[in-house]
Amino acid sequence: MKISIVTVAYNSAATIADTLRSVAEQSHSDIEHLVIDGASKDDTLRIVGARGAHVAKVVSEPDLGIYDAMNKGLALAAGDFVGFLNADDMLASPEAIASIARAAAAPGTDVVCGDLVYVHKDRPDEVLRFWRCGRFAPERLRYGWMPPHPTLYVRRSLVAELGPFDTRLRIAADYDFMLRYLGRSGIQVGYVPEVLVKMRAGGASNRSLQAMLRKSREDLVALRKNEVGGLATLLCKNLRKLPQFFASP
Repeated sequence: MKISIVTVAYNSAATIADTLRSVAEQSHSDIEHLVIDGASKDDTLRIVGARGAHVAKVVSEPDLGIYDAMNKGLALAAGDFVGFLNADDMLASPEAIASIARAAAAPGTDVVCGDLVYVHKDRPDEVLRFWRCGRFAPERLRYGWMPPHPTLYVRRSLVAELGPFDTRLRIAADYDFMLRYLGRSGIQVGYVPEVLVKMRAGGASNRSLQAMLRKSREDLVALRKNEVGGLATLLCKNLRKLPQFFASP
């Protein structure tokens, strides 16, 4: 079972060493790690060269944003399943990809997801929020359920059928992508009940009030585009975040 991991980076010198190390330490032997860099102006590429001996391919060129870069990674990936680990995130343990591969190997599985913790951007051992994914059921989408995107791995053959990220969405293309894949008739989703990824807090979607408002507008576009719901679903999606601040792994 080959697992492709796409890491999108831009001026990520402060964090990408942790990302690279977390992949290099994985116990699963068949990993294809792709780094898609947006022509960084800092030491990102030097660090990848020094610490990324396991990296299968590095692309560094200007892009049209994070989702354009992710689409480049999707096009290059050769694994049976493919997922994304951005340059400020880390796999939570050396067994994370092995757990994903075991779930992906179950007959008929199309998508795998698991749990995630948000950590302090400067102290990655300090957990701020715990996102328990839980098991998938199609009707849960209408009540705002969604897995953490950094834990989502999809069968690569589905990409030709369901398509890449919609780059017209600047913040919520990952939500649209997940709705499209999880909303496919007959989709089989494997859940890994363990923390798979540590995600640094302070991403593009919540760094300012303006970004949060744009995220909500784009989430609503994605919901309606995929015929999953509307304002009520969006409200449920946002309310689901509140227990994450009180739950523990």
